[in-house]
Amino acid sequence: MEPPGEQPGEAEGPRITPQLLKSRTGEFALESILLLKLRDLGLADLGCLGECLGIEWLDLSGNALTQLGPLASLRQLAVLNVSNNRLTGLEPLAACENLQSLNAAGNLLATPGQLQCLSGLRGLEYLRLRDPLARLSNPLCASPSYWAAVRELLPGLKVIDGERVSGRGSELYQLCRDLESSLRPSSSPGPRATEAQPWVEPGYWELWPTRSSSILEEACRQFQDTLQECRDLDRQASESLARAEQALSPAGTTSSFVF
Repeated sequence: MEPPGEQPGEAEGPRITPQLLKSRTGEFALESILLLKLRDLGLADLGCLGECLGIEWLDLSGNALTQLGPLASLRQLAVLNVSNNRLTGLEPLAACENLQSLNAAGNLLATPGQLQCLSGLRGLEYLRLRDPLARLSNPLCASPSYWAAVRELLPGLKVIDGERVSGRGSELYQLCRDLESSLRPSSSPGPRATEAQPWVEPGYWELWPTRSSSILEEACRQFQDTLQECRDLDRQASESLARAEQALSPAGTTSSFVF
């Protein structure tokens, strides 16, 4: 006997209900919901989510979703996060004509062909299928040609997996990728790299041997003579000041007093 309220073929687990949506957003009319965050709730069924016709930003990450059928009616949806679920296809998103950003990392997408449904979304610019920081990926990301296949299938993308592939700044990302590829060891034979050559002549950094110089010795002697002359002048000046002070002092003045 089936449990009360459960029909054969329904996904097992929590589902989205009008009560859940109203409690999470405070909106009484589902059409008034613009932003919705339903992450890490263990959801397996999108339920009535397709009735939120005005929604523009939606976060369904960290659930147990296997299909996105109800999202096909969300024509205003611009940002969608369905990462860390159990999705094997994204076909319903083909009807989300305003979709601009999609995060589907951490699902079960196995081939680039499963992204063909997104090719008609002219506004889609940001796509994430792999997230190294969160350790989320898809089986299709294991292919060495994954990046090239996605770019060919969806040429309008500006950012893939957080890396800019077109537009301002894309040249830097491409340079980093080319540099990384060039540093990887290659098993195929090819021309040997030119050995590095020193950019200064041999012995450039060696210390020159010390040599006695008559010019240096004469300079030192003159310096010592000048220093001694300064000392003599200082002594003579001190003696002259002492005699001047004594001559200017009143007669009979002593420097000590007797009480």
